[in-house]
Amino acid sequence: MKPRNFYSHILTFCLLLCIVIPLQATEKHDLLDTKITLPRSKGTIYQLLSLITERTDLLFVYDSNIINNEQESFIDEGEYSIREAIYTITGNSALTLRIIDDHILIHSPEKETIINSDKTTETPDVNYFTITGILYDKETEEPIIYASVGINQAGIGTITNQEGEFRLKLPQSLLQSKIHISHLGYLHQEIPCEMLADKYNTFYLESNPVSLQEIIVRAINPLAVINEMLEKRTDNYMHEPVYLTTFYREGIERKKGMVSLNEGIFKVVKTPFHSRSFDQVKLLKMRKVSNVHEKDTLITKIKSGINACLMLDLIKQLPDFLRAEAESPYIYTHSAITVIDDNFVDVISFKQKESFKEPLYEGDIYIDKDNKALLKVEFKIQPEHIKKATNMFVERKSKNLQITPQEIKYTVSYKKWNNKYYINHVRGDLQFRIKKKKLLSFSTNVHTWFEMVTCKIETEDVSRFSRSETLSTRTVFAETRFEYDNKFWGEFNIIIPENELSEAIRKISSKIEETNN
Repeated sequence: MKPRNFYSHILTFCLLLCIVIPLQATEKHDLLDTKITLPRSKGTIYQLLSLITERTDLLFVYDSNIINNEQESFIDEGEYSIREAIYTITGNSALTLRIIDDHILIHSPEKETIINSDKTTETPDVNYFTITGILYDKETEEPIIYASVGINQAGIGTITNQEGEFRLKLPQSLLQSKIHISHLGYLHQEIPCEMLADKYNTFYLESNPVSLQEIIVRAINPLAVINEMLEKRTDNYMHEPVYLTTFYREGIERKKGMVSLNEGIFKVVKTPFHSRSFDQVKLLKMRKVSNVHEKDTLITKIKSGINACLMLDLIKQLPDFLRAEAESPYIYTHSAITVIDDNFVDVISFKQKESFKEPLYEGDIYIDKDNKALLKVEFKIQPEHIKKATNMFVERKSKNLQITPQEIKYTVSYKKWNNKYYINHVRGDLQFRIKKKKLLSFSTNVHTWFEMVTCKIETEDVSRFSRSETLSTRTVFAETRFEYDNKFWGEFNIIIPENELSEAIRKISSKIEETNN
């Protein structure tokens, strides 16, 4: 596929983790009375609880509304039971402690208040329970974005947003299951749902550096790795159509303020990578939020954002940089080895050759070292050539406007379910600089973005939608008419709004335009 064609297809416009010394075998109901020796220490509650983890092989899970990680605390040198140590560090002997598997659950003895991560009032549904939380890097304490969170056996999940937060709504039948949390470069975790239900949980994941002693160090041909990935598509990806329930959102921001936000729940008929049949989309739920107060607002709309999410299934729509042909315009290097779910992953970096002057891509390709499955791709238009890409992304504009792309980047990831890989998350971020001709004092930055996450996978009784049920993927989604449901979130999983986005929605809530059929 030629590079220019690929552009047009896309868009025409707290777990404390460390190496530990296990406790001696003890009955679980006695573990909290097990004695440990702690040094005289001062620090945050999080840091001091980490000392217990280092000595016990037990991980902590707690509601961050009960325990403030950043609160300063102190403990004297001495021998403590695990229970005594926790009470001393937290300064609260009224806390209820419970051990499930290798986790210590800390909670308040009072009845917990259900917290909704989207900060809206939601009527509790007895048929469902909710797990919400935030995910941090244990060392840097930075939020981990786009981590996968879900019940692997059920094919249900979501991802963390750009602040590391997530919300997962699950049927009561899965209360005894475990949620699986994973991200490239980190130790994955599985935690019993019953420990986390209806609380706001703080998780810390530990990075998983690759030990050279664990792998055979040899020269790796990056093109050979990519070609092996292509050859293994038949083994790694589905052969029959499936239903994907997905959450989609697109937004436009100007001067760091939100202009519009559109969100929808889709049911997608996803066809196999080798099929010539196109994917179908059925709209289940939708809402629109727009800021109608802005003076001299530029009319900016995303066209074909839904189609872009489908076309960015790179296994099905192979871009030029995944073809790895002999005359490829790209230079490939094997840049690193990382891990996901205890499996080694080859990282192949690519960049266009200097002899090619048209705007092409650069980025990183993540391929499972064992089964050769494509796991993730991060790529963007080469910065030095990005201005030449204007006509590829701007379909129509006013004659008095000059629009220049500043950054165009994408992220695509896949997840494994029942030994096959499915598209998991797609995101596109497009930054533009807009100037009015003959008016030098006017210029503004506009950020448009779209993303889709797979929240549920179903393989039984899959059939194509009728024409009347199908939503055109090339439409301007903001102009789609649909009956607004004030129980919009319902049983569906979503990418929860970031704080800035939630605040923007709150500020202009009086001007919310809800779609009507």
